[in-house]
Parts: sequence; C-alpha cells; structure tokens
Amino acid sequence: MKFIVSSTQLLKQLQVLGGVINSSNTLPILDNFLFELNKTQLTVSASDLETTMSSTIEVDSEFEGSVALPARLLLDTLKTFPEQPLTFVVEDNNTVEISSNHGKYALAYADGAEFPNTVEVEDPNKTVVMGDILASAISKTIFAAGNDDLRPVMSGVFFQFSQDNLTFVATDAHKLVKYTRSDVKASESADFIMPKKPLNLLKGILAGSEDDVLIEYNESNAKFSFHNTQLVCRLIDGKYPNYEAVIPKENPNKLVIDRTQFLNSVRRVSIFSNKTTHQIRLKVAGAELNISAEDVDYSNKAEERLNCDYQGDDMQIGFNSRFLTEMINNLNSDNVQLEMSLPNRAGILTPIDGLDEGEQITMLVMPVMLNT
Repeated sequence: MKFIVSSTQLLKQLQVLGGVINSSNTLPILDNFLFELNKTQLTVSASDLETTMSSTIEVDSEFEGSVALPARLLLDTLKTFPEQPLTFVVEDNNTVEISSNHGKYALAYADGAEFPNTVEVEDPNKTVVMGDILASAISKTIFAAGNDDLRPVMSGVFFQFSQDNLTFVATDAHKLVKYTRSDVKASESADFIMPKKPLNLLKGILAGSEDDVLIEYNESNAKFSFHNTQLVCRLIDGKYPNYEAVIPKENPNKLVIDRTQFLNSVRRVSIFSNKTTHQIRLKVAGAELNISAEDVDYSNKAEERLNCDYQGDDMQIGFNSRFLTEMINNLNSDNVQLEMSLPNRAGILTPIDGLDEGEQITMLVMPVMLNT
C-alpha cells in the first residue's frame, strides 16, 4: 500500500480530527488515526468511541488498504514540514515509511481492522442547515450548558426541530439560553440532546462556512455530513427538562441599556463583590440604573450609575455577576433589554438589534436573594 499526499492538506485535516482524540484512552487503538485508502480517495478517521469523525482527501495512488497510525507522532512530524508531497509506503516490517524532500521517517502502525467501526445511523430523520447558522446556534448556547455529571441531560445542548423552526436550548439551572431560527425548518418534528465535545468540534470547523450540513438523527445517534467530512456521535440519553415552564411570561418591568456599557460596569463592580457569591445588586428607578456590590468580610464595595431606558416599577434585584457577564458577553447587539417581574423571578435578557433575519435569542438568568 502506497500513496502520495500534500503535507499541508493532510496536516489541516488531521488537526481537525485530532480534537476527537482523548489525552488518555482506555483502548490503545484510539490513540491512532485510521487511514483507509481506496485508490485516489484517502479517508482518515479518529474516534473516542462516543464520537467518530472522518475526512476524505484526494491522494495519488492506485492501492487499497487500511492502517492505524499514531496520532501524536504524526501530527508533531507534519507540523514541521513546509508544503511538499509526502510519500507513505506500508513496509513488510510493520512500519510505515514516510519520504519527504529531505529524509525518511518510519513509524510503527497497528492493524486498521482493530479500529472500532463507525456507528451507522439507522432509519434517520434528516434536516439540512447552513454551516454558519449551525455554528452560531452552538456558540450562542453551549456556554450555558451544565457540567454536572449527576444531571447528564443538562450537560448538552437540546436540539428541537419542527416544521416551523429549529430551536437550540442549553441550561445549567442558573442560566438558560434559547436560540431559535425561523428561517430553517425540519420536515418532521424531533428532538435530541447533543453532547458538548462534538458540538465544540463542529463550532470550530463550521464558523463562517456556507456549506450545507446534512444532519441525520435517530433515538441514539446523530450524524453531521458536510464538504468532505462526517461526524457521528452518540446522543445523551434522557428527557430534557421542560424549559418553557421556567421562562416567566409576564414581565412588566423593562430595562433597555447599551450592552458594552452595561457589560463593563458589571465587570468592574463585580471585582468588589463577595468571592463566593459574586453577588451584584441592580437597583432601577426612573431612567437610572444603579449597580453595586459589597464584600462585607473585607469592607470592599463599589457602586456605579448608568443611564437607561426603563419602564416599570422601581425595583432591586440581585444576580450572580459571573452568569450575567457571560450572557451579556455572548450577545453581539449594541443594546440589550432586561425584562423582570419580581426580585425572586428570573430576568430575561434579549438583544435589541444585531440579529439576522429569522434569528431569535432569549437568555434567562436566575436571581440571587439579596441580603437587605
């Protein structure tokens, strides 16, 4: 088995696939990339058993066969080459010899047959989404997903597809983000929970991409196909919490404010907050928002006043500044709206501008009890 391939093209694909490989694997074969050669088509795969990703590249060859090559060694070697053709030859002594313009390198390979087979997504539903839209949906929601192993359903992003729109939801019980696209639809209703790792991989590859992504999914697995790449992953098993029930419907108090100003104020004031609770206080009256924080243990305190557009009753509400900062930071608009009803009910944060056609974002942040 022998093939010739461009060094930079191969490196580019392997760097993307390398994100799948765990730093410590229970199965040694998973420390390898699987190379499957079918004449001029070379398919390279990486897997951690939960997620498998493969890319196809054009090579110069007339052979067929498969070998598993050590991922770390191969990546470290390829990073050092300028663009040039590399010749890979599988030798009889259980090594693969790589020839470059300047030298030869031999690395031991494992039998390609030992590599776990990619799961087939049987009898799937299908939806097509543009790459950049999917990347936006992931980046706008994934930061709000939880990290609690005891509640695995909340550690992923909930995909809810219908004939009207596509909705993506993430929550960790302190904050919640709902991202909806009414300009993209599915042929039939379905929902599933995607784990974070494959989503982070997709987000990195698809940002700015105008390629269509075919999403196929059933009860247990999802498959994303685009350009020359496929990603198959196991879904998180379980029922997603009824997130609609926690979004307050009646919010008579509405605050509109410049996003950057609000973000900088919250960041500054929170430096003086209690290091355990990160609590800040928002006090709003008339057209003035007062943001304050105090750390009684160290006699630290801060207060800032901002102009805002406010309709509603005078009120005080407490938030965890870390959650609030994270949410404001993940919006791209010039102005944001914070809707509130009572100091013990969640606040709803939405962008006023900067949205694409058909795009809707609702962020929910739970309040913290104020010590009066």
